[in-house]
Amino acid sequence: MDARTLLRRMFDAAIASAQPALCLAPHLPEKPRGRTLVIGAGKASAAMARALEDVWDGPLSGAVVTRFGYGVACQRIEVIEASHPLPDAAGLAAAQKIAGLVQGLSADDLVIALISGGGSALLAAPLPGLTLEDKRGLSAALLASGATISEINCIRRHLSALKGGRLGALCAPARVVALLISDVPGDDPIDIASGPTVGDPTTCADALAVLTRYGVSAPPAVLDLLRTGAGESVKPGDPRLARSEVRFIATPQMALEAAAVYAREAGFAVHILSDRIEGEAREVGTVLGALARQVAAKGQPFAAPCVLLSGGETTVTVRGSGHGGRNVEFLLSLGLALDGLPGVYALAGDTDGVDGAEEIAGALLAPDSLARARALGFSPRASLEANDGHGFFQVLGDSVVTGPTLTNVNDFRAILIAPS
Repeated sequence: MDARTLLRRMFDAAIASAQPALCLAPHLPEKPRGRTLVIGAGKASAAMARALEDVWDGPLSGAVVTRFGYGVACQRIEVIEASHPLPDAAGLAAAQKIAGLVQGLSADDLVIALISGGGSALLAAPLPGLTLEDKRGLSAALLASGATISEINCIRRHLSALKGGRLGALCAPARVVALLISDVPGDDPIDIASGPTVGDPTTCADALAVLTRYGVSAPPAVLDLLRTGAGESVKPGDPRLARSEVRFIATPQMALEAAAVYAREAGFAVHILSDRIEGEAREVGTVLGALARQVAAKGQPFAAPCVLLSGGETTVTVRGSGHGGRNVEFLLSLGLALDGLPGVYALAGDTDGVDGAEEIAGALLAPDSLARARALGFSPRASLEANDGHGFFQVLGDSVVTGPTLTNVNDFRAILIAPS
């Protein structure tokens, strides 16, 4: 099997391991004496709803919101589609509907919350005094600022009527079981869809500090909510969350392990470096390029042939006018660090099928990628400075396109180092 095929099959194995139809059923709670209500938000929420319907033999109703194109037909649970990564009116209407569904629940009722990455934008419910346009403009600025997903979600939790534990509090006194597919480094529940059912230890002051740190301008209404403390979230230990719990059904680490099994079966030693790598995508590319060079040249710290796997969520500080996203930016930087080193291939992609704002998951890098680009008149360095990773790899025909994957366990990076 050639290196390109192996890398793509590893990526597909990582995505397959996080499919709700495979991983949801073992984590379901027992049936309640009262109603069972299903709510949810995220790129995987519709697929999770369908998987739940397929195995739940009691009464069931509710609604979930997912990204446009990620809907799955359900019989008992309404599936609503909305915009991502920027919130829109459809997401606002979905949030209002879900908030209405959880009103008037009793202690005998059960709420199953299906939460996955992307829920922050999809569950759009600005606090009183804020508009949807306030949220859209601020979200766009934050996504381009280089802030980490944890920092961005800290702000979101303090500007939302449902995130930061507020949706869980609305469900009281019902029991709440949140089934989570993690797309964040460290798998912290407060960062998955900005923690709608869990207590939030961060504060309005923390959110203000993020805006200051990255020089992000915010509308006056946002600054007023944060400065006065009116946007404070629900805190851990709040009695309204006493009957709320979380259960992880898929994580980035699980996806990396699934890919590792496939690589080992193909005869490669596999080393999972980390499931939580963060930082500027181009800097991560430079560092992992240096590591790959050491392996290839010195057999340190690992001997070739091997595969280096990592996950997490890098960031891109947008300065150019190219077509993003963080995985292809990582690959461009990695390619420049390797400079055509023979025998080293790589794949990087977002497991939700969308890297940045493009309907492209990521790309493949080969030893001849930079040379082929230069022969076509493209400068790898100029493409990197323009934040135009997608444009670069599309010209080479090396984009990785999956279509909607119906799940999201964040970034996948694999570097294959062939025998010397």
